[in-house]
Amino acid sequence: MKVGLLYSRIRRDEKLLLSELRDRGHEVAKIDVRDEQFGLSDPPEAFDGVDVVVDRCLATSRSLYVTQFLDAYDVPVVNGSDTADVCSDKVKNSLALEAAGVPTPTTEVAFTTDSALEIIERFGYPCVIKPVVGSWGRLMAKVESRSAAEAILEHKATLGHYQHKVFYIQEFVEKPGRDIRVVAVDGEPIAAMTRSSDHWLTNAAKGAEVEPFGPDDRVRDLVATASDAVGGGLLGVDLMEAGDDYTVHEVNHTVEFKALNDAVDVDVPAEVVDWLETKVANETEAAV
Repeated sequence: MKVGLLYSRIRRDEKLLLSELRDRGHEVAKIDVRDEQFGLSDPPEAFDGVDVVVDRCLATSRSLYVTQFLDAYDVPVVNGSDTADVCSDKVKNSLALEAAGVPTPTTEVAFTTDSALEIIERFGYPCVIKPVVGSWGRLMAKVESRSAAEAILEHKATLGHYQHKVFYIQEFVEKPGRDIRVVAVDGEPIAAMTRSSDHWLTNAAKGAEVEPFGPDDRVRDLVATASDAVGGGLLGVDLMEAGDDYTVHEVNHTVEFKALNDAVDVDVPAEVVDWLETKVANETEAAV
């Protein structure tokens, strides 16, 4: 098969995928999104003959728009624009999980600092303020007091971009010093790990220690349901242990997996390519 790898920077994750694809003899078209121009009807030449495109764009804005163009061109893309649209926006992500019956942290949204402060006071301290768009734990704040809440809200209100005036507020979940990342394809877990840290943020990008995790039946069920809720595909599902159950706080559509690959015995890029091969074969058979 011919795979288009859509990127803006080749990181270790992309190198792992490229190596696995080439080792299997697949043709790879590396497509730097920064070099392309997208018209309304015909795709750029870089996409000629590709059986599937894997979206690895770093910038959310590029991912959102390019996947819309590829869907319009009928070029298969992982993940599609509908999935990207839901996963890239925390409000849409939370609404999708809630509608599917997936346990997720209590969340409320306000559009003024006064209304946001009312939510925070009602939730109590600590609680969490997150940007509606963002990754790697950036611009997230654990709010410990009213004075801190007032300062953070004022700061966000003056940042300028309209997204900072959407105040996304969540309850603080007392997790046991770790969360769980599951990488899944169409709801089926490939591998999972815990991410542990003394800091309240346990992102691997922020230096959390990672260890392999074996998903139990409950985790598998939640991952499958959460995946369906956002449209399926190659996803990273993030869970926290909350009492006797789990809560899903986010689903990621351009998931990084290098830390997971180092933590587990599973060859993650090989599993991803297995899935891509099956996906292309099924689509080819359906088209015949």
